[in-house]
Amino acid sequence: MVIFIDDKPVKVVSKEKFHHLQGHEFDRILDARLDQLSEKKLQGHVIILNASSATVEKFFKIIYAAKSVDYQSVTLVVADKSAIESQIKGLYKVVKAAGGVVFNEEDKILLMHRLGKWDLPKGKCDDGEKSKATAVREVGEECNITVALGEKICTTWHTYAMGGNKILKRTKWYRMNCIDDSKMTPQIEEDIDELKWMDKRQRQQALLNSYSSIRFVFEQLSLQESIG
Repeated sequence: MVIFIDDKPVKVVSKEKFHHLQGHEFDRILDARLDQLSEKKLQGHVIILNASSATVEKFFKIIYAAKSVDYQSVTLVVADKSAIESQIKGLYKVVKAAGGVVFNEEDKILLMHRLGKWDLPKGKCDDGEKSKATAVREVGEECNITVALGEKICTTWHTYAMGGNKILKRTKWYRMNCIDDSKMTPQIEEDIDELKWMDKRQRQQALLNSYSSIRFVFEQLSLQESIG
């Protein structure tokens, strides 16, 4: 599980997967059994070994109490991954959403420009609505195109504040093929001001002005394509 908090990735990794990690990927290695967690220690890319429920509680208190924390990413290595993930989810109101990575016949991908950033079409699930149905509906509403649903790419989690509540949005992402874009129009009421089909070079440039969670989706898509 990777959660993007203020666009910074916080990853939860089980001890069983720990051997896949490389020490050179981190600027600071902390051991929760030996080190007292503090704001000053959260700098650069940080890995926290032997992280417990108490460690997680302390970490979230620090990042929400501090005006700014300098970490670029945090990896929590835990014994019980599912329990820690449930603990983190319990700190937020969870909102479910879904979206799509849409390809056209030229193998270009559709990106949208919203609130000054390049993004992918997505939206919240209606009550009782399945994620696949949400993804197709939201792409249709935000872009006014018709698509065919493909396989799931990944799930992202990111946080934001709304009405005094801390929100954790879970978004399931699906690969899609465009069937008809003859009436393609950005949904202005959702602050979308431009839609653009982009080739690989254009996407790489656009992703410089995007969100870490969106870059993560493209990383997972590339991984999926390399395996497939």
